[in-house]
Amino acid sequence: MESISVDEGETVPDAPRLRASYALEAEGAWIAQARHFAAEFLGRARTRDGLPVPERVVEITQLVVSELVTNARKYAPGPVELDLRVFGDAVEVVVHDGNPEAPLPRNADPDRVGQHGLEIVMAVAEALDVRQEAEGKSITARIALSA
Repeated sequence: MESISVDEGETVPDAPRLRASYALEAEGAWIAQARHFAAEFLGRARTRDGLPVPERVVEITQLVVSELVTNARKYAPGPVELDLRVFGDAVEVVVHDGNPEAPLPRNADPDRVGQHGLEIVMAVAEALDVRQEAEGKSITARIALSA
């Protein structure tokens, strides 16, 4: 996992209070690294910035990161970037990948093995947004800090 940037204490209106970005390389333990990165990011928000981040929010964020990074690794060519941002009373998980196709939620099916990632994210996130970009898409999941 290669560090891109870490910004703290932005004073621009509507800018995140905290932000950290990482480029996930083509090989390696993406999911474990991304989950660890998310936990460290929220731990830093808690200890250095005094944000009230319940352990439940850390767990939900790690789950969302895991599902979105897994999907990017599985279905998208090229590089993947993970952004974590704290806006007001929420943390946003943003995954950028090279596949321009929006993921489609499937109908709930308890007998289906696998392919429940988007369902899980939609169930635990406050909001989910998919945007097409010049070279792929970004998926943003918003998780309330009071979740």
